Amino acid sequence: MPDGTKLTDVEAVTERGSYRFTAADPFTNDREIVLVPCDEDPGVRAWINTCPHESQRFDTGDGVPIRDGEVICPRHGSLFDACSGECDNGPAAGTALRGVEVAVEDGAVYLTDGDYSFRHEGGTDDDDPGSTSHLSL
Repeated sequence: MPDGTKLTDVEAVTERGSYRFTAADPFTNDREIVLVPCDEDPGVRAWINTCPHESQRFDTGDGVPIRDGEVICPRHGSLFDACSGECDNGPAAGTALRGVEVAVEDGAVYLTDGDYSFRHEGGTDDDDPGSTSHLSL
């Protein structure tokens, strides 16, 4: 078993489309992190739950919008590769998502990034989604 906190199972991420949790960063600030399915090993990737363009959250409680292996920014529609985190279109072109290290063993996903410590499942403030989306998906 990897050193780290068990988050969920890969199967749950692929069935639900994503998984959101809160972890403390090195300065003890709570950060939302999302697991999304990826076609490359180990089958999931973890990203900070924020578009680098304008700090828009991808998952506000209803899951990460994903289409054809790309994470969709709900504010401006920029598409980020779910596996690499890179964006080559829209207002966020030339940016990339901030990754968080996870490991998969026997189908379970573990938070292994030494810069983050697991706090709880879900968002930092589930009562205030903070979305300013004007896109209809």
